[in-house]
Amino acid sequence: MIVYHNPSHRLHAPLHEFFRGERVPCFEKPDRADYVETRLRQQGCTLLAPDVDSHAVLARVHAPRYLRFLQEAWSQWLALDPLNARVQPFPSVWPVRTLRDDVEPDNFIARLGLYSMDNGTPLAEGTWTAAKAGADAAASAAAAVAAGARAAFCCTRPPGHHAGPDFMGGYCFLNNAAVAAQLLLDTGTARRVAVLDVDYHHGNGTQSIFYERSDVMCISIHGDPRTEYPFYLGHADETGAGAGEGFNLNLPLPAGTDFSGWMAALEQACVQVLACGAGALVVPLGLDTFEGDPISRFTLASPDFLPIGERLAGLGLPTVFVLEGGYAAAELGVNAVNVLEGFERAAQAASAAGGRA
Repeated sequence: MIVYHNPSHRLHAPLHEFFRGERVPCFEKPDRADYVETRLRQQGCTLLAPDVDSHAVLARVHAPRYLRFLQEAWSQWLALDPLNARVQPFPSVWPVRTLRDDVEPDNFIARLGLYSMDNGTPLAEGTWTAAKAGADAAASAAAAVAAGARAAFCCTRPPGHHAGPDFMGGYCFLNNAAVAAQLLLDTGTARRVAVLDVDYHHGNGTQSIFYERSDVMCISIHGDPRTEYPFYLGHADETGAGAGEGFNLNLPLPAGTDFSGWMAALEQACVQVLACGAGALVVPLGLDTFEGDPISRFTLASPDFLPIGERLAGLGLPTVFVLEGGYAAAELGVNAVNVLEGFERAAQAASAAGGRA
């Protein structure tokens, strides 16, 4: 499988975050991608640096003023006080409900709140560089598929599926899966793309970007938002709006869901992928469904990720995998490669069977 990675990901290395109101060391850390890269190389994979600039595609999925803020945020923070280089900024106020979000405040922390859905997505000096390189890697993987590759994997961090049109959240700044889906559409690879999000947490940002569109079918299997982050989106009654009505499917599952229960949801998702007429597939590959994940509550074991890849290959679609969550860092490489190996094994078997027919 073609693999693109993000050589700049380690530039995003904040030291701490707020988790359920407590200041804790960051769960989303550089070691996550390092473990995956190491495992990929052990399996003989060549990791390619991004070769596509995602600038134009980013403008199709994110608001201009949000992109401008992300690009300038750290320099604006330092302009307030050079000593801020040693301080991570966090928002403390948000424009909820009746408050206005159309006027960008002059106050930096207020601007940060305007573009944040939580206070658990810390900025660091290299955040924009790392996030932009990750979007470039996602665009590169999608371009490889558009050029005829059966599948490609984007190994990157920070993750992306919680980032919406004009907000960051859940460790995410730029929506890499949305970038991949949009590029597949823009290149004519498919008239409709299915995004099948298998992360433990609902891909609220991806849903928000495509909710009123019929050219992207968004499907998400995730922990019930009544108890799990992001809490305020991901319910089963969210089915799309306007032109996108019927093109959003959420499959929330209770904490403690085991592999058989999870696979039943995946089967339902796969049926919908085929029913919607998608010509290509993007998989936000969250691996925090793993039983040892410190912030999630499903019970999948490492061997379970092999048949997940096999089932996804059974859809027979050009596929882009984009790394998302997974915070049991040491096991992340094994789990990611198991999905890819399962996919490759099933795809090769199907190709061989077709050749014999």
